Amino acid sequence: QAQLAESGGGSVKPGDSLKLSCEVAPGTYDAYVMGWFRQAPGKEREFVAAITWGGGSAEYGESVKDRFGISRDNTKEAVHLQMVHLRPEDTAVYYCAARRTYSISRSRQDYDYWGQGTQVTVSS
Repeated sequence: QAQLAESGGGSVKPGDSLKLSCEVAPGTYDAYVMGWFRQAPGKEREFVAAITWGGGSAEYGESVKDRFGISRDNTKEAVHLQMVHLRPEDTAVYYCAARRTYSISRSRQDYDYWGQGTQVTVSS
């Protein structure tokens, strides 16, 4: 069973950058599509980005597609989310998720494993 651990959250100002990381338990990394979701207070958990096993394909949520970049580090069994030009509306708890298949999904119901989440706050 995959174990996911997020890190890198924090409080930043509008326009700043932040990089989130998700480490996957050894031995369970290669079989998964990895994704990032976020949930703001009072809102549904929404899709942010996802990347395929080989890193050859990625998808992004509409509100972040020009500002966020997802990548995989296969040597360290980690997934990263580079966020630039952050806005107050990006404030949320960010969750790493894993799907035991080779195809990307934007639906949170399709992901099998979740991390505990890391808080990102964007405020002036």
